[in-house]
Amino acid sequence: MLKTKVEASFPMRTATIKRKTKETDIEVSVNLDGSGVSNITTGIGFFDHMLDLLARHSRIDLTVKAVGDLHIDHHHTTEDTGIALGQAVKQALGNMAGITRYASVHMPMDETLSRVVIDISGRPVLVFKADFPRDKIGEFDTELVREWFQAFAMNAGVTLHVETLYGENSHHIAESCFKGLARALRTAVAIDPRAAGEVPSTKGSLGG
Repeated sequence: MLKTKVEASFPMRTATIKRKTKETDIEVSVNLDGSGVSNITTGIGFFDHMLDLLARHSRIDLTVKAVGDLHIDHHHTTEDTGIALGQAVKQALGNMAGITRYASVHMPMDETLSRVVIDISGRPVLVFKADFPRDKIGEFDTELVREWFQAFAMNAGVTLHVETLYGENSHHIAESCFKGLARALRTAVAIDPRAAGEVPSTKGSLGG
């Protein structure tokens, strides 16, 4: 079990999602008020690295155990992990009372610069603009970076804009996108002490 200290006035914002299909068997646990502890096992080395740094820089405790049909390719495991993680984050947020909601980050990674903007709106939208010079990073297909972000955004119920402004190295481009999301999430899910537990919307609710 992942344990961390949370302000006494707020409940623990944790969730566990289990997703099993003919293609994958995945379990994801999150603690939004963690310290960035991660335990990631997907069978895809580069993907594990991206999820590990996502946890580290978002300060979200994250456990991912995924078994998928890697003998075919990495697509199902990557996409389904995005689905499960998005669902876990959405569940852990609950009614989203008191959250900061919005965040905008420019994330450098050596010669690369990416911009990630998030609105925990309850209305899932992804705008993803990143060109990868290479088709693969090791054995990982670079087109799966977008697939993961799409699956995550749709299932977390967030409006997410990701754009690499410039960059030359595919590894750096992918890493700047994941790190940018991590830092944006860290700010957006944080409890705003001035919000007094209010849902940050003039409608009184988020989504729809």
